[in-house]
Amino acid sequence: MKRLITLILLTLALVSPALAAGAAAPSAVAVTSAQAAPLPPEAAQYFVAQFDPFVVKFPAGWVLPGIRWYGLAYVAGFLIASWLMWLYARKNRLSLDADQRSTLLMTLVLGVLLGGRVGYYLFYVILGDPVRQAEFFAHPLMIFRVWEGGMASHGAFIGGILGMWWYARADKISFLALGDVVATLAPPGVMIGRLANFVNGELWGKKPVSHVPWAMIFPKRDGDVIVGWTEPRHPSQLYEAATEGLLLLIYTQWRWWNSAKPGQPGALPPGQLAGEYLIGYALVRIFCEQFREPDAGLLLGLSRGSFFSLFMVALGATIIIWSRKRGLTARNG
Repeated sequence: MKRLITLILLTLALVSPALAAGAAAPSAVAVTSAQAAPLPPEAAQYFVAQFDPFVVKFPAGWVLPGIRWYGLAYVAGFLIASWLMWLYARKNRLSLDADQRSTLLMTLVLGVLLGGRVGYYLFYVILGDPVRQAEFFAHPLMIFRVWEGGMASHGAFIGGILGMWWYARADKISFLALGDVVATLAPPGVMIGRLANFVNGELWGKKPVSHVPWAMIFPKRDGDVIVGWTEPRHPSQLYEAATEGLLLLIYTQWRWWNSAKPGQPGALPPGQLAGEYLIGYALVRIFCEQFREPDAGLLLGLSRGSFFSLFMVALGATIIIWSRKRGLTARNG
């Protein structure tokens, strides 16, 4: 329980001030209805996605401005992951005891948060924004300014994988088998995180303007102040929640529960599900990137989300090939 409370407080402290990659950094100005920009004429025809990004706002002068839905999304994702591992253990599909599961979860939390933060600066500042790149090299400690926002999903994946590798090595368990477990834990967190992106009014659809009936208008913010509105755009955050989150949640859970228990005849070779998840995430991410405003400049004509997802396809395919070869070797003695 103490670890769980620590996990929640750590996540809220690190993530509540932070926004996703490409979102505007918060300013010290508070939101008031008088400061908000007037709604555009298209608001009479399209849904306006205007939500308060804060669940709770703290008084001026506090260390944190408040608790954001984005921070709670991370907490919810980790809590669901904890519950799923408990369920797997109860159904004898996971051999980790309560203490091991708690340690694994804390390791994943740290890996995801640190990886997401470092990945943002690597992929979107150092490799994506010449102005902020110069600022970063002059003041490298700015990476700790979590209140300025910035989390990258591909960085979170890398951090989570590194944390998982460290745990598997320390606990002397199969890295590939652990990857299969973690692959089933990730989709709920991704889904809730994308819904939080939607509530934050960030990572909206790209130009040209969309005139599909379900197009939406999103606020343009200077920190927490609404200074303008987008033209009607695709709600790309909801597309990502449905595909990267819900679709892969259904798929990974179906694969997990409809295969034999690990170690039994007919079980998937260790690493198979992890590889499938990486490929599946990369493919649906590339699909959704066709509707999403790029967070930074293109790489080889591709958005950064699409470009880095290609490496996930390669990694997933490599894991599957490696997993099957190891399985054949084991069966052949």
